[in-house]
Amino acid sequence: MRDETLMAKKKATRKPAAKAAGKKAGRKPAAAGDYLISKSRTKASVNLNVSGEFYGAFDAAARSMLKQAEARAEANGRRTLRPQDL
Repeated sequence: MRDETLMAKKKATRKPAAKAAGKKAGRKPAAAGDYLISKSRTKASVNLNVSGEFYGAFDAAARSMLKQAEARAEANGRRTLRPQDL
């Protein structure tokens, strides 16, 4: 009987489990350190070592290409990026 009351007290004083983080409705905005291109995939794609500074330069080049492609599509009256925009 003593064990039963002890167990009942433990259950009664137990805090409810914290809710898991809910799913986000959309994509989160990119943080300052986020890259468009995966570091691990970049490194796996080449047969050479990759310096830490390369990823930042590669990301800057990719973002620049996207901006130029976006401007070209808008200049042509489109809202869709196509391969020829690169």
